[in-house]
Amino acid sequence: MIEGLPRREREVFEVLCGQPGATAASVRAALSDPLSDSAVRTLLKRLEDRGLVARESGPDGFVYRPVPRASTVAAGALKRMVDTFFAGSAASAATALLGMSGPLKPDEIEALERLIEAAKEPEQ
Repeated sequence: MIEGLPRREREVFEVLCGQPGATAASVRAALSDPLSDSAVRTLLKRLEDRGLVARESGPDGFVYRPVPRASTVAAGALKRMVDTFFAGSAASAATALLGMSGPLKPDEIEALERLIEAAKEPEQ
């Protein structure tokens, strides 16, 4: 969905996916390498024209939101990361992610155990 976007448009879109709604100013502030206000507005307009962003009037100006669900975008981004850096192995990616985190909460462990059970191949 967003794979074909230019780098800066993708970055703006990803900022929007991490927020419930954002103004051009808040998007600009969240960018790792800030752009001018007019450049951010231009990128938001391009994303709107592509049908990826919707805008509505808010008390502080226009508020922008991603049109696709953030979970859908996240799933696609995660799949690309797993394919690119872990040769398509979800297990390798999960191992790397778990190595980066601290201790897991009991409910997180239970959720992971359920997913592992569901992912097992049926015994012959």
